[in-house]
Amino acid sequence: MAGFSDLNIPQGPDKKSMQGLLETAAHLGYSAVALNHVIDFKEKKQEIIKPVSPSELFPSLPVVQGTSKRIKVLTRLTLVISDPSHCNLLRSTSPNIRLYDIIAVFPKTEKLFHIACTTLDVDLVCINVTEKLPFYFRRPPVNVAIDRGIYFELLYTPAIKDSTMRRYTISNAISLMQICKGKNIVVSSAAERPLELRGPYDVANLGLLFGLSEGEAKAAVSTNCRAAMLHGETRKSACGIVYTLKKPRKVEEEETLPACKKAKTQA
Repeated sequence: MAGFSDLNIPQGPDKKSMQGLLETAAHLGYSAVALNHVIDFKEKKQEIIKPVSPSELFPSLPVVQGTSKRIKVLTRLTLVISDPSHCNLLRSTSPNIRLYDIIAVFPKTEKLFHIACTTLDVDLVCINVTEKLPFYFRRPPVNVAIDRGIYFELLYTPAIKDSTMRRYTISNAISLMQICKGKNIVVSSAAERPLELRGPYDVANLGLLFGLSEGEAKAAVSTNCRAAMLHGETRKSACGIVYTLKKPRKVEEEETLPACKKAKTQA
């Protein structure tokens, strides 16, 4: 079974606080986390910067509980899109975007959700869990996203912070489960403090409240996260074209060929 992962650890300016989050995640048994850099175009015009290397932020990474391996730290970019023009940035060949290990989008409208599922080259689609959804999930775009290997991300931290957000989280999650049938779901924390992190088995139990089965809930913090990371690696590397060119034979080679092979090559 793949190791447990948390693909949403907010990247902040306080290195000491982030180090504490990493140590807590490793102690809880997470083998990989993703530092999330969020860009909201609605707030102000922001440019996509190069991801900060984890080796620059953390001189030494903590060892995962129960293993001898150090925790793996990935980089993630989340774009909050509220207008179709914001999608043009993902369609462009920005060199900085390709440097991130995981690309996620947070669509604010039904039209943008449809675009994110069907056309955008991303790894995760974030689902709003802090308020009532302004639209209903529809089966065609969700099925297209599943076929394309895109995963839907649900956050659990808002559900343990506030009772109103807990109601919205469960309601929105169940609405999604009715359409996707528990497929391609990733559950992350978005924890800003170590106390907000929960162990992977506790998160899997929360997944049962979201409408997931026991196997689907465990996959949401393990194998599905691994698949999303592999999808990101494929997206980063599969940007070239491979073609073959038939090498012309030399005259000397043709003279040494048997008569049967020479007839085939001439035909």
